[in-house]
Amino acid sequence: MQLTITDTITDQDQEELLQGLRAYNGQFLDFATVGSDIAVYARDDSGKMRGGLIGRRVGEWLDIKYLWVCDDTRGSGLGGQLMRAAEEEARRQGCQQALVDTLSFQARPFYEKQGYQLKMTLDDFPYQGMQRYYLSKAL
Repeated sequence: MQLTITDTITDQDQEELLQGLRAYNGQFLDFATVGSDIAVYARDDSGKMRGGLIGRRVGEWLDIKYLWVCDDTRGSGLGGQLMRAAEEEARRQGCQQALVDTLSFQARPFYEKQGYQLKMTLDDFPYQGMQRYYLSKAL
């Protein structure tokens, strides 16, 4: 057995690894409900993106990967609108729960205001003195 260490991940290597992982996971997961994307974008009249959310349906969960609202739009309620729209679409697709993670300098209070509850804190991630928070919400 030969081990290769690299800082370059080729598409071919990644796909080969994922094929093996999918074959194993397929014994336990229904791939028809794993992996569908949910995205909500907010654009101004000129078409410029002012905020957006990208998530992924994983079984009965919405896994929120990215949420961003531009600086001059923060505090306007747009973030909450994006979250509610994504949650509603996730419910429509059969999701019963939602998950989000955020770093200590980001948006934990915002998510808690949206009804998310802290489930876990990972200390010193990604650096000493910072935390990564994992929050969830029943939909």
